[in-house]
Amino acid sequence: MYYDFHLHTSFSSDSNAPMERMILQGISLGLPGICFTEHMDLDFPPGNFSFLVNLPAYKKTCLELKEKYAGLISVFFGLEMGLQPHLKKEIPALADSENFDFLIGSTHIVDRLDPYNPEFYENRTQKEAYQRYFEVVLENLRTFSCFDTCGHIDYVVRYGPEKNKGYSYQTYADILDEILKTLIEKGIGLECNSAGFKYGLGHPNPTEDILLRYRELGGELLTLGSDGHAPEHMAYDFLKTGELLKACGFRYYTIFRKRKPEFIKL
Repeated sequence: MYYDFHLHTSFSSDSNAPMERMILQGISLGLPGICFTEHMDLDFPPGNFSFLVNLPAYKKTCLELKEKYAGLISVFFGLEMGLQPHLKKEIPALADSENFDFLIGSTHIVDRLDPYNPEFYENRTQKEAYQRYFEVVLENLRTFSCFDTCGHIDYVVRYGPEKNKGYSYQTYADILDEILKTLIEKGIGLECNSAGFKYGLGHPNPTEDILLRYRELGGELLTLGSDGHAPEHMAYDFLKTGELLKACGFRYYTIFRKRKPEFIKL
């Protein structure tokens, strides 16, 4: 089985899963290793979630459990940072604040709105909303270089009025190519997030066509994560995802240890 490098526990405000239960599930699944990537979204708009992890408590628990289960599974200490272009000083400082194994940079907020919120789609077509999301992803990538992989670059399609109906790489090819080229130029990885299957999209985030295009452009840094917020979502459809990645031309995926990439054969 594969390493799962995108997981959330009760240290993230949208999960109730105890970290130890997630580790035990990883052992049960036969995973060689897992990386916790709790949410840290600075300046997140007011609402039901704060997405501000208690870093000292999270680190303490993670490292204690890493040692406890050292002979059974490898546990890595990571973070999913919510990117916003105006946080030019705060995000790099956060990235340097702890001795992380792995950092995901994700775009959750566009123009002070989360695409999870129906308000994001008001007064514009779904195509316009998706285009705007990708514009901000690109702006974030041009602004920041302090993370290891870019999380779920088409996150927005999980929540659009018609989800991924009518959505394709070809429709947004110009800006998606700029996103992928920027990742490659900066040496930042692309995440293959299997939660798209869990959300009923029938595809990972990003879709196969985007993954194939990334490979065509020379992209090699590829991380794999379930975005699991509960034990039952860990390594979600990883076997299917692994075969999909092989079909896209990938022979390896990437894990990170102390921010250094390691290539694992698919």
